[in-house]
Amino acid sequence: MTASLPVTVLGGTGYVAGELLRLISDHPRLHLGAAVSTSQAGKPVAASFGHLAGIYPDAVFVSVDDAVNRVAETADGVVVSAAPHGASADLVDKLLNAAEAAGTGLTIVDASADFRYADSGSFEAVYKQPHEAPNRLDSFRCAVPEHLDEIDTPHAAQPGCFATTMLLGIVPLLAMNLCEPKFFVSAITGSTGAGRTPRDTTHHPFRQSNLFAYKPLAHRHQPEVVTLARNATNKEPVLHFVPQSGPFARGIHATIFAPAKPGVGATEIEAALTDYYSKSVFVSVAAVPPKLKDIVGTNNAVLSVAADDESIVIFSVLDNLVKGAAGGAIQWVNRLRGWPDAEGLRVAPAGWI
Repeated sequence: MTASLPVTVLGGTGYVAGELLRLISDHPRLHLGAAVSTSQAGKPVAASFGHLAGIYPDAVFVSVDDAVNRVAETADGVVVSAAPHGASADLVDKLLNAAEAAGTGLTIVDASADFRYADSGSFEAVYKQPHEAPNRLDSFRCAVPEHLDEIDTPHAAQPGCFATTMLLGIVPLLAMNLCEPKFFVSAITGSTGAGRTPRDTTHHPFRQSNLFAYKPLAHRHQPEVVTLARNATNKEPVLHFVPQSGPFARGIHATIFAPAKPGVGATEIEAALTDYYSKSVFVSVAAVPPKLKDIVGTNNAVLSVAADDESIVIFSVLDNLVKGAAGGAIQWVNRLRGWPDAEGLRVAPAGWI
């Protein structure tokens, strides 16, 4: 067992950052070095995350400058960014500059959108703003961990939560030629996917007992999924995606439709998916459609299959804050440091929540 490494968490007061703090607290090789918040510097972590008060009773948020100094003074460390897209790249660049100037080691995983594309033009086309650290893009690789056996960069980026949910079903179908490369997806997400800052559509009286689509066929994760599926398979998919907001806090349930190939039925596809993910600790294939309560609070994802003569349906469920964000990011930390994927991430589902 190597010595425990300090983790700097960027975007400290958001939901994903809170999940990172929770997961780090139970990781045998990591401990919290600094939780960074520009708006809450000097204030207790427990004031933003009451459920973590017993774990971090004395921790306070620190400023960016403080985090930069700590990185320069620490021989080896980890940074996981849950900062908003557009802000994360600049923060990451500052920390890398400090580490490089001091000659210290630093492993970074970005859970924002800033390092999901290999070039700044692709990022700018989707997010309509300039990339703040284009010189750093070639030191990051973005993928679902299960879809990249070996990473050739020092840092990694975790795909978005919707993207991860879809890619888990789409990539093996493409890779093994199990369907025509055209996908139609309807996916429902919990309210935590909208972030911590309240908006009209996340206000409880509006969200509870409600279900509605938003940004149909125009969501920013659509080009991300196409790009990452192409990177994983060297094949060009077509994707039509309708995201929907559900009346629950956590989880994503995606229904993925694709045109069937002659003679390829549910039994063959289920066996192929099971084989594809046979080495994965966190992705499993079920005989019946999965339920959100089977995975909420964990880094697990569950797939299942239905098919007839003309169409294939893949159901894919995961926790948007864990496997779709914080848990996936910690999985990448494990991978980059040469540790088992499951290190610190085996959590039993709560079940009745």
